[in-house]
This record gives sequence, structure tokens and C-alpha cells, in this order.
Amino acid sequence: MTSHPEQFEFVLPALQSKRSEFHHFEYDTFTEQDLWEFCVKKKWRKKDIETMHLYEMINDIMDMTASDFLAYHQVEGLKKARWNDDSTLENIEHLLRPSPKKTK
Repeated sequence: MTSHPEQFEFVLPALQSKRSEFHHFEYDTFTEQDLWEFCVKKKWRKKDIETMHLYEMINDIMDMTASDFLAYHQVEGLKKARWNDDSTLENIEHLLRPSPKKTK
């Protein structure tokens, strides 16, 4: 279910255009709803979406870059990671373990 469905319908053409642009560059694993949720949760998290002007929303959508979108989803994925999973803990320990000193 999409949050703020009325605003979503207004900006859907811009979201479709941005999705097409990303698909052109082979970022084709997400939808208009994914782009919308990124805007709501990241770009507009401190704004009242109900009172935003249409041109502000369109401008933010068209200014969105694939790297911003992908970085957000990577961070969200890390937040949702199972930190108590044994394989995850092993990976973290491996990353945090100091490398052995090289002998001359």
C-alpha cells in the first residue's frame, strides 16, 4: 500500500519517467512505488507532504539520482539485517579483526 495515495497519483507520471530513466541505465529492479517510498521516507521525512506544492514534489523526483536511491536501500537493508545471525557475526568479526603485521 502506498502512503499518501492522492499525492502519489498526482506525481505518478514523473515517477514513471524517473523509473524509465533508471531502467535505461539497467537499474530495473524497482518500481514507481519504491521511488515514491524513497521520497516519502528520505527526501521528505521532515516535510508535511499534505501541504507540499506539486512543483516541489516533481522537482525532487526529477533530481533523484540512482546512486542516492541505491545508497538509501543499502542502508535500509543493513538496518534490517539479522545481527544475531552467526554468519553475520562472523563477517563482522572478520571485518573488524586487525590484519596481521607484515614482516620485512
